Amino acid sequence: MKFLVCISNVPDTTTKITFTPDNKEFNKAGVQFVINPWDEYALTRAIELKEAAGGTVTVLNVGEADTEPNIRKALAIGADDAIRVNAAPKDAFFVAEQIAAVAKEGAYDVILMGKESIDYNGFQVHGMVGEMLSIPTVAPAMKLDLSGNTATLEREIEGGKEIVTVNTPFVASCQQPMCEPRIPNMRGIMTARTKPLKVIEPVGEAPRTEVTEFMLPPKKQGVKLIPAETAGDLIKLLRNEAKVI
Repeated sequence: MKFLVCISNVPDTTTKITFTPDNKEFNKAGVQFVINPWDEYALTRAIELKEAAGGTVTVLNVGEADTEPNIRKALAIGADDAIRVNAAPKDAFFVAEQIAAVAKEGAYDVILMGKESIDYNGFQVHGMVGEMLSIPTVAPAMKLDLSGNTATLEREIEGGKEIVTVNTPFVASCQQPMCEPRIPNMRGIMTARTKPLKVIEPVGEAPRTEVTEFMLPPKKQGVKLIPAETAGDLIKLLRNEAKVI
């Protein structure tokens, strides 16, 4: 079984967000980047399935050279090899296009990724990849088991859960509680240095979207307390000031 696990390079959740002077790009200066936490579920589950039934796990990242430390971390966790598409991930369609091209060339059986990245929270790439490859997509998957070429997945739906079965190849986006993400051990860190990391150039067209401006949300305003005996004033404030009703 050949697994392709897609990982994103994202700012640590404790990062203080700032932008470049023209407000068109995220300011990377002094920022600690990590593997997207949702992608870690996909990576760990792929490794568990490989260990149980055999196969290979390839990590794929669309990013520039500064993402390689986190690609090596994925190799240290247990992936067998890695591919980096040498391009900045400008938009979801562009990233999906790169993933689909790699997946098609490598004839992977299972394509896994997190349900979304924690920086843009787009929840788009997995569906685009499945459509480009004309294969099923299951999202967001909370459990994944394999028996031969048939996968059983549990996914979250409105008001409950759904159990689905699908034959390979397929795409799945992952979330907790699929597994417990792993931490690299010393042996994994040492072997990761010699595992192959292939760098390829992007395919397709240029990104289809352009950022005109980033901005921080407005600062929180002071809280207004309404006495219980004048609770009717709350309706007026919600209608006239907050404009939510």
